[in-house]
Amino acid sequence: MSHEPVLQWPHAAGRDITAAAASGIPRAALHSARAHRQRGVALVVALILLVVITLVGLAAVRGTIMQQKMASNLFDQQIAFQSAEAAMRVAAAQVATNPGIVARNCAAGGVICLVNPFTDSKLPAGSIQTVTSGQFTTSTVAASSPQFVVENMGNFADPSSSTGFNQSANAKQYQAPGASTTAIFYRITARSGDPAVVGDRAVVTLQAMIKQG
Repeated sequence: MSHEPVLQWPHAAGRDITAAAASGIPRAALHSARAHRQRGVALVVALILLVVITLVGLAAVRGTIMQQKMASNLFDQQIAFQSAEAAMRVAAAQVATNPGIVARNCAAGGVICLVNPFTDSKLPAGSIQTVTSGQFTTSTVAASSPQFVVENMGNFADPSSSTGFNQSANAKQYQAPGASTTAIFYRITARSGDPAVVGDRAVVTLQAMIKQG
């Protein structure tokens, strides 16, 4: 009596094949079903890896875009700062020779002036001066021409020019006791441009006090 050899497998699938062979199921069909199951698992693994790689790529792209935006904002802020500083220098140079640019008198007995004249509704019309091309050439990357406002803050004691200003010093650092030396102080507020014109670009506002003897 002849017996057909049975292929033994060291796992559960082998036992299934042995049992199936004993029941008369062709072995080719069994191998085909097993290969089909393996291809399905490989597809699932490939899809999972594809999703992971896609997420990593999206995170890298998002980080790069964020860094580009930060660099652009910093560059825009530096351009605006330089424009506002240029407007302040132009205003300081014109105070002595062009008193007509002084917007108002904020000294004692004058009007009450807010910290930022650009937001003061009581600022007289025409007080905001725009820097012209003859005074300062606006860069092509700048949002708009810078502006400034000059205000008279009144007369204040002027420290001795020979010794310099030392707020913590005694009277020796100033003029002789009883003497009265004063100077007119002006407040200059400069900004890089009109927000209505600049749009979503950066706007920098600077302020400084200067004196005129």
